[in-house]
Amino acid sequence: MKKKSVSEQIESCGVIPVIRASSSEEARFAAEAVRSGGIPIVEITMTVPGALQVISGLAKTMPQLLLGAGTVLNKKMARQCADAGAQFLVSPGFDAGMVATAKKLKLVVIAGALTPTEVMAAWDAGADFVKVFPCCNLGGPAYVKALHGPFPQVPLIPTGGVTIETAADYIRAGAVALGVGSELILKDALKGRKSEAISDLARRFVELVKEVRKQLTT
Repeated sequence: MKKKSVSEQIESCGVIPVIRASSSEEARFAAEAVRSGGIPIVEITMTVPGALQVISGLAKTMPQLLLGAGTVLNKKMARQCADAGAQFLVSPGFDAGMVATAKKLKLVVIAGALTPTEVMAAWDAGADFVKVFPCCNLGGPAYVKALHGPFPQVPLIPTGGVTIETAADYIRAGAVALGVGSELILKDALKGRKSEAISDLARRFVELVKEVRKQLTT
């Protein structure tokens, strides 16, 4: 998929499930569950055991799934994730080498940032999106709104503590999409292999984003 199409799909869906799991099998299970719930995107963090193998496996078995690699810390990891089949890369903080490598590989890059200075650095380096992390620790939606004011041109994706209760406020604050981890990939549902619990939440997140966007345009 071309870079522009990847960016458009991320913005259109508005939700990026961040999958952290204790095993490769759990990660694959989570990916299937969110897809069943209507989210055709997953971010497999590099903290998952065998993360590169999970990405390459999903690329083969679920080619319709938009695959991202998360917790990508440097340019070496960026290349490894690209080779595995990742279509977008996400970092928890800003690393210029990682962003430059993603651009060279023609992959969408979501660079992590927290302060205004970091947002500026990530955007100036060529990030396609800026991940505000950990967002809830600095005020959640109010902090995104504060950043959106001076940086209306920067597509912000709050991550870290985003819940079904706060999701609407983040979109109203100016977020173009939401990075959602344990509040979507429920630990108990993951351990108990309760796919419907995850799928139901995925549907709720997607419907909520659509409804709020509709309200904002009317």
